[in-house]
Amino acid sequence: MVYRRTHQVVKRLAARRSAILAAARDTAAEGGMSAVQIAPVAIRANVAAGTVYRYFPSKADLISELIAEVSRDELAAVRRAADAAPGPSSALAAAVSTVAVHVLSQRKLAWGILAEPVDVDVTASRIASRRDIVGEIASRIDAAVRAGHLPAQDTQLAATALLGALHEALVGPLATDTLDDPARLRDTVQAVTLLALRAVGVMDARARGLVVQAVLPVKSLVGA
Repeated sequence: MVYRRTHQVVKRLAARRSAILAAARDTAAEGGMSAVQIAPVAIRANVAAGTVYRYFPSKADLISELIAEVSRDELAAVRRAADAAPGPSSALAAAVSTVAVHVLSQRKLAWGILAEPVDVDVTASRIASRRDIVGEIASRIDAAVRAGHLPAQDTQLAATALLGALHEALVGPLATDTLDDPARLRDTVQAVTLLALRAVGVMDARARGLVVQAVLPVKSLVGA
């Protein structure tokens, strides 16, 4: 007789997997990606180390899935913000500012996903993460171009450049630490969003209120 998992069993297995990923995420947010090791993650998730290996056969698998999960959350937030905007230009502004908010609200985790050295190969997951966000930003630039709000341009190249600039400015080695100053956090999101819009051809973003519309409440930045 073929064993079939009941709904409750499937639900319990999914919950345990989610708990392991949540533990890995909290660990990375506190100590960086290098802190994500099987044993401490297992303790934090209140499971045995062997249980972690049943879901994630190696540390590379665990970190890769962590990167994918965080990226899915970010992409979903970007889409929600952009879809709620009243027009193509404001949708682009919302997308950019949401990326900025996510990076600033979890800088250690963001750096771990982007470039922190780790002793396993997670290159593919890192590239996929960036590719998805670039694709979303590119689609918003393309919509604004088609609507006549922006000049014709290579939208994929523009989106890639914008994301690179955001990451370098907000979480790279030269980024200024603004986490203890809510006003600086808000100003930083506004500044990088304005810079991004100008780069693709929106020269009057401030006058049109696009940046102000796109900025999320400061509590979204400091409460994550």
